[in-house]
Amino acid sequence: MIDKLELNHLRTLDALYALGHMSAAAQRLGVTQQAVSLQLKNLRTLLGDPLFVRTGHGMVPTAYAQSIRPQVGQILQLVSTLPAPQPQALDQLERTLTLCATDYTQQIVVADLVAALREHAPRVRVLLANIEGAALLRRMQQGEIALAFTSSGYVPEGLHSLALFTERYVCASARALAAPGQTLALEALVAHGFVVVSPGVPDLEGSAAAWFARQGLQRRVALSVPSFFLAQQVLRRTDLVGFMPSRLMPCEGLVDVPLTQYPPGYQVVAAWHPAAASDPLLAWMLEYLRARFADGAQGGL
Repeated sequence: MIDKLELNHLRTLDALYALGHMSAAAQRLGVTQQAVSLQLKNLRTLLGDPLFVRTGHGMVPTAYAQSIRPQVGQILQLVSTLPAPQPQALDQLERTLTLCATDYTQQIVVADLVAALREHAPRVRVLLANIEGAALLRRMQQGEIALAFTSSGYVPEGLHSLALFTERYVCASARALAAPGQTLALEALVAHGFVVVSPGVPDLEGSAAAWFARQGLQRRVALSVPSFFLAQQVLRRTDLVGFMPSRLMPCEGLVDVPLTQYPPGYQVVAAWHPAAASDPLLAWMLEYLRARFADGAQGGL
């Protein structure tokens, strides 16, 4: 049971050693006398000894309580010497920082962030990985990944997130599919084969499948790729069409196909684990991102 001792238990013992009265101990600890009495009751159960007995002159420690008094004092002394976090200048900070991001956020968000880090924290080394799937929460909880960049729908429960901006989709193809000055109806669009982007697990549905179903339509997905970069290469070389984030357009070799309707956009976020909230480097990066995308989180593009 001794392994269940808590720091507050030791502080209660220390106050009773020093003052010998329940009321005085409670005053020193800033709690009620009832709270001290409850702590002592718990201690007696955990340690299997009365610890203190009442006399006409207050509370007197038992022989066992006297025998452990030096260790109690040593533990509390060691705790009191723990150093407080010390601020460190960014340009003197030396560490390795791991970020993970979708290929889209690598281009739109991470490239600028890394450039800012090189300017303000040149001794920080950065490891950039593709976005994690099911393992993201575990790896962030273990401190392996400091910051992730993805869409809000892919942030696991238990992480904090900062909304950066709202992205919208455009339809891209290697050739014009609508007459100049006109828009292409969705009924005509679904006659073409599609490429979809699925950065986690390959998926022939794509994020817009449910949206097409609500319009009473079903598209033909011919190819699923893990990145928008590869989707651009495929679109240039085939007769397929696909939805691209607007910030990746215009793109050489591709044209924007105007549509009568578009699928809903998505929110781009930075995500981190609550345990890292006190990290000064993380705080600086989040402040940089807030300033960098201050006008984009609400208004879209």
